[in-house]
Amino acid sequence: MTSLPPSSLHFTSTEQDSAALESRAGELRNEVFGRQVFVRGVIEVSNYCRQNCNYCGMRRDNRGLHRFRLELEMLRELVTHRLPDVITDLNIQTGEDVVGDREIVLPLIETIRKVRPDLGVSVCLGTLDTKLYDELRAAGASYYIIKIETGNREAYRAAQAPGTFEKRLAAIRYLAETGWFVSSGFILGLPGQVPEHVEESLELLSELPLAGASVSPFISGEQTPFAGNPSGDFEQTIRSIARLRLRNPSYIIPAISALNLVHEDGYVRALRAGANLATVNLTPAVNRADYLLYKRDRFIMHEKSVTDAIKEAGCTISTVSVTEALRRRQAEAMRAA
Repeated sequence: MTSLPPSSLHFTSTEQDSAALESRAGELRNEVFGRQVFVRGVIEVSNYCRQNCNYCGMRRDNRGLHRFRLELEMLRELVTHRLPDVITDLNIQTGEDVVGDREIVLPLIETIRKVRPDLGVSVCLGTLDTKLYDELRAAGASYYIIKIETGNREAYRAAQAPGTFEKRLAAIRYLAETGWFVSSGFILGLPGQVPEHVEESLELLSELPLAGASVSPFISGEQTPFAGNPSGDFEQTIRSIARLRLRNPSYIIPAISALNLVHEDGYVRALRAGANLATVNLTPAVNRADYLLYKRDRFIMHEKSVTDAIKEAGCTISTVSVTEALRRRQAEAMRAA
């Protein structure tokens, strides 16, 4: 991974300097990825969760949430026959639900590898034991998404984020050491967050052995201890995305659908500021409201809204998966060495 000189990372909060920062980040993405944006589909398989995060509506203490696990055969039919053509990657996501991982996620990955070997497969399943990580990789997944949420240990504890900060970092390092491509990320605007926490988060995301990272604006979750708090600042979120790109030119950086909850042009602005991954939601409509990351009134990105945003941002759709692109980059680096 290469980094730009420290002087290029300085910024101010004026509109002019923010626009310049976003422009530099977008240009750097274009230099590295040729304006290409990866398009993945996300399937939210289960909203059962054993964790109790203060910011998430799927926390285990939320007794008012209707819990679900999608049926394996329905998912097999979806991935075999009903995927949009623009999708190069699939992300399988759950709360922290080991039962769902074993009974649904593992066999679904095996099916994907048989019927669509061209697709990259990522999973976002939480902090698990190392044996399950290894089984998921053996089944055919290659990209693991595991957020740090904040780079500050005390803020992590105060948010009741999963497990402990140290265990989260240990999981990231184990995944990277055992051959996974790993993506992480943090929440901009968590209650109690101060500017130093943002700096710590950006620094940590640049130091960890990652292939990608995200910046998500805080959205006040229904039925959580953080309900009623203001959303994360949109402009600061976009600046943080741009700074993340400038620090890490080769990262896969997603545009987060929650950005459109805090700004009508949030998704497009993220792409212009250096993001290079967009996501189409494939979860059945009847279940989406119960996948309660923030609130039931979610902003759902469909195929057309994703392709329109990519076009409006002046980008193109990648024809290869994230996994394939990263493997090609690895091979080039080995040849150069």
